[in-house]
Amino acid sequence: MALTILTTRSFDRVVKKLHTKDKKVLDEAVKAVAIDPSIGEEKRGDLMGVLVHKFKLNNQETLLAYGLKPNKSKPSTLVLLAVGPHENFYAQLKRTK
Repeated sequence: MALTILTTRSFDRVVKKLHTKDKKVLDEAVKAVAIDPSIGEEKRGDLMGVLVHKFKLNNQETLLAYGLKPNKSKPSTLVLLAVGPHENFYAQLKRTK
């Protein structure tokens, strides 16, 4: 079953600034998540329902935050929330969520 992939405005803003080769690495990470949505670590507390997948981008650990709709047991839609380095990632994610 193929997932529908949606993005948020904040996600699109960050992706727009990436170089072409970095976008390809990000596309591979998104494909990995689309194939196996349980690959990410589920967050607790304020970010409940958000999953985060870690991958390498330019030898730096990068985080990809996403949500599954309508629920994580039977998802039909993958919503890409944010992407970026660990520094201030969760604080910014809380503001956008």
